[in-house]
Amino acid sequence: MQGDAGEDHTTTRPPSWPRRSAGVLLGCATALIGLLYFVLAGTVLGPFLLWPRTRPGALGLLMTGIRRLTVLERARRSAFFGDRFPEQYEVSDRKILRYLAVRTVAGLVCSVVVALLAFGAVLAVVLLWALLRGGLPWHNVLGQVVLGGVLLFLDLQGLHALAELDARIARECFGPSERELLRRRVLELAASRAAVVQAVDAERRRIERDLHDGIQQRVVALAMLLGRTRRAHGDPERAEALLRQAHQESQDVLAELREVAWRIYPSALDSLGLEEALSGVSERCGIPVRTEFDVVGELPQPVETAAYFVVSEAVTNAAKHSRATAVVVRVALRDRVLAVQVRDNGRGGADPSGSGLSGLRSRVAALDGVLHVDSPEGGPTIVTAELPCA
Repeated sequence: MQGDAGEDHTTTRPPSWPRRSAGVLLGCATALIGLLYFVLAGTVLGPFLLWPRTRPGALGLLMTGIRRLTVLERARRSAFFGDRFPEQYEVSDRKILRYLAVRTVAGLVCSVVVALLAFGAVLAVVLLWALLRGGLPWHNVLGQVVLGGVLLFLDLQGLHALAELDARIARECFGPSERELLRRRVLELAASRAAVVQAVDAERRRIERDLHDGIQQRVVALAMLLGRTRRAHGDPERAEALLRQAHQESQDVLAELREVAWRIYPSALDSLGLEEALSGVSERCGIPVRTEFDVVGELPQPVETAAYFVVSEAVTNAAKHSRATAVVVRVALRDRVLAVQVRDNGRGGADPSGSGLSGLRSRVAALDGVLHVDSPEGGPTIVTAELPCA
């Protein structure tokens, strides 16, 4: 069974009290219908429910009627109380049966309370009429008023408690309960933590690979050039050429070391901010990158870091693997959500489960954000991240 469209909360404008009162009275009527259904269905289907061979069919018939009554209750909650319940929320038969049983009992008790309230109102009218006609002494009237006020207070408190019970059991049936929401959140946090640990390990391996296969090899080559230069002291021209080559190699080592340092963490984020850090990504990229930055005010430091790495990884992938000739980066802050989009005109076919994009997804998920990758064959590739800033 699925709930109505919407989210697990009530509307921002609560319904008026006459509308809610009508919903309570209708709930009393539906509770009576539920009681009649349980009595009739129990009488007719009871023997079949006791026999194992006929039990599945009888239980199916029983649940068919219960489901219809539950749909009526859900419609009543939505129409008169403004409740909205999650989509695609499956409810077990046991949960529905328990809900309707509790709802029926609560509705019948509410009917008794409403009847007592109506009876008290009639007695108040009779008392007022007798008082106006002078048929009652004042000390009797005072006692009746005090007693009636106490009973009215208890009656209204009972109605309030029953209304709260009705709302709570509806939320538990048609939407996730607080315990379920807490359990889901714990599972999400556990999965996010494991993904972050994996992403950190993958990043460490990548840094080690960059240092070993890149910078270390260049340093070895530089040491060899310097050694050859020392041995060529008898040939000034050859020594000069080797020295120039060693100087160029040292410049390349510094450039690659600076690139690795930027991939680990860009210092421009702390000193200049996200916009300037993204400009640095554009300057270091081998293809044209156009950046549109629409953010007013400061962003949380974790959000800036995640946004930077989303752009850096997506632009690097576009330059290295997609054969793209242009990249467009859009960064905008809307309703306290930072939207980052990187679009290239490459050949597409990016694998969302690859190590780089998986690491980005874990980094974004750690901030309760989402990452979407749309990369059909033939392109274009669009990487979009939404990062909450609240």
